[in-house]
Amino acid sequence: MAAIKVRAPVLGGNFAVWGGLFSTFDCALIAIRNKEDPWNAIGSGAITGAVLAARRGAKASLGAAVAGGIILAVIEGVGIAINRAVAEQYKPVMPQIPDPSQLPPTQSHTQRGY
Repeated sequence: MAAIKVRAPVLGGNFAVWGGLFSTFDCALIAIRNKEDPWNAIGSGAITGAVLAARRGAKASLGAAVAGGIILAVIEGVGIAINRAVAEQYKPVMPQIPDPSQLPPTQSHTQRGY
C-alpha cells in the first residue's frame, strides 16, 4: 500500500502530461483541418505517443506513434459503434394514421334525432 501511495502522484502527473498534450494536438488538428471528426483524435494519439517517446529515439517514437494511433482508433471505433447501436433505439417512427374509409361509422347529432 505504501508503494502505491508513493507512485500515485507520478502516475497522476504522467496522465496529466499525456492528457494535456493530447488535448493540445486535438485542438490544433481541429483548427488546421477545419473539421471535427475521429481522425483528429487518432492523429492526436499518434502525435502524443511520438512526442512522449521522443527522448528514447526515432524508433521508439515511431513505435509509440503507431501504438497511440491504434489505441485511439480502437477507442473511436468502439464509440462510433456504440453510438450507432444506441441511436437505432431512438430513431423517430412515423405515426400510423388510420385510413378514414376503414373506420367504423359514428353516430352524429343529426342521426340521433336531436
